Amino acid sequence: MLKRGLLSGLRTTWTLSKVIFPITLFVTILGYTPVLDWLATFIAPLMNVIGLSGEAAIPLVIGNALNLYAGIGAILSLDLTVKEVFILAIMLSFSHNLFIESAVAAKVGLRISIILAVRIGLALVSAFIINLVWQGGGEQAVYGFSSGSEAAVVGAESTGWLSIIGEGVTAGLMGILQLALIVIPLMMIVQIMREKNWLKLIATSLSPLTKLIGVEKNTSITLASGLSIGLAYGAGVMIDAVKEDKVKKKDLYIVFIFLVACHAVVEDTLVFLILGIPVWPLLLIRLAAALLLTIVISRVWNQYDRKRMKQPDESYVH
Repeated sequence: MLKRGLLSGLRTTWTLSKVIFPITLFVTILGYTPVLDWLATFIAPLMNVIGLSGEAAIPLVIGNALNLYAGIGAILSLDLTVKEVFILAIMLSFSHNLFIESAVAAKVGLRISIILAVRIGLALVSAFIINLVWQGGGEQAVYGFSSGSEAAVVGAESTGWLSIIGEGVTAGLMGILQLALIVIPLMMIVQIMREKNWLKLIATSLSPLTKLIGVEKNTSITLASGLSIGLAYGAGVMIDAVKEDKVKKKDLYIVFIFLVACHAVVEDTLVFLILGIPVWPLLLIRLAAALLLTIVISRVWNQYDRKRMKQPDESYVH
């Protein structure tokens, strides 16, 4: 069992490394060019519509191009109001690390355009509603801890293209190493649980959630992985579960739409404590948005399937 799990983990790590390494290298190099600054300048005029100042475009662009920690690091370097920080936190919780996490979704067999539309759409709609409903929060934000900005790579002085490429290669290799350290042991554990039939316990515990969002129980492993360790690191288990458990395409889309709105719920929520904002509203908004969106999509999809099945075959009409 351990050998089969190890081989499965190595195969999955190799598959995902072919996605993670080139994207990490590309984005690292991009950080030393004016491109991210240009993007921030371009979207700055749209910021007022969702209650943000022009400079707030910088953490949005960095967080979406890089990762959640990068976006938070950029926020810590700016003087923003409490309302602006909360809106940015909501947006980044829905939409971050778009390059890698969207590529992961494509590896599972989903359309990148749909995943991007859901994530960016949720970020914009939630920001617009919060700005419309919340009239307070105009005071200056006081961050919870001192800034150790990991991410303000935009505008950093390069020491030459070879150094920049070397940094990108190092970041990519570290990303693969981190992935392997998580995915391989996890795949070994999953293999044992699958062969011991322990996965049925997980399926049973998550059955209320699968029933609520209108998917079958065989999606429980994919749900558990995404909820606990996120899309990027949970991708190995997800890809394996989709193959082994024969998850339907419709269920896969619904589960991923739920997870893009609400993945790594503990880690991605607690990390916002550094911004000095209440995290409970953040968590509740993510859960509510994920549940509402997937329930609506599931009901509409099921109704469409039922209507299509009731339609007579045109070959027999004549």
